[in-house]
Amino acid sequence: MDLKFFDAHCHVQLSQFDIDREEVLTRMEEGRFGGIVVGVDFATSREALELAYSHDFLWAAIGLHPHDNVAEEFDMTIYRELAADPKVVAIGECGLDYFRSGETEEERDAQKHRFESQIALAVEVGKPLIIHCRDAHEDMLAILKKHMGAHPELKVIIHFFTGTGELAQKYLDLGCYLSFPGPITYTNSYDESIRVAPLDKILSETDSPFAAPMPFRGKRNEPIFVEEVVKKIAAIKGVSVDVMAAPIGENFKKVFRV
Repeated sequence: MDLKFFDAHCHVQLSQFDIDREEVLTRMEEGRFGGIVVGVDFATSREALELAYSHDFLWAAIGLHPHDNVAEEFDMTIYRELAADPKVVAIGECGLDYFRSGETEEERDAQKHRFESQIALAVEVGKPLIIHCRDAHEDMLAILKKHMGAHPELKVIIHFFTGTGELAQKYLDLGCYLSFPGPITYTNSYDESIRVAPLDKILSETDSPFAAPMPFRGKRNEPIFVEEVVKKIAAIKGVSVDVMAAPIGENFKKVFRV
């Protein structure tokens, strides 16, 4: 299938799409959009895989979010079984979130343990990591430096990157990919991050159903809106949308091996 636009992070398996999921996916297919359906716990990871199998323009990522479903323990055995499936192309979303929790050292240590277990799985199965990080970049950079140094083959995608140019450069220096979301379209605060990111390290995403870009802000997000993200990246880079879509597509295919 000849795809043009790529959503590196969406959650179309979630309940917000229960009423019209097939219509949403039909719009993706007709518009030549590809996407990674991302799990946040075991149940949604399994649902992501099931959905990926029903459409050849979808693939799945499986993982345990640092804050969602905090009662779930990361069971390496059951996640390893899912990770072996060829339709699973990444581990995540996983990482650190000190905004919603992590106020105590105990909570932070629990998040780090959960995260490092998933790094170990990614290394074991040879698939990239999709990283969620909020208010925890110092710890995240330290953890990634350690593991990416020990495992240079490990590929890392920083999901929903909305940081400064300085922070972007720190992740880029480690070899990470930056995945830019809808909020870049309604503020200029992240323009410098896009400017410093080389073309071979940029991905586009929606995080749908959340954080819709302009002109859809305030509505439910969906994967085809990733085109608006690509438009904003193209404008900052000073190229056409078609020219910008090409390297983003190549990055998507390379990092996820699809």
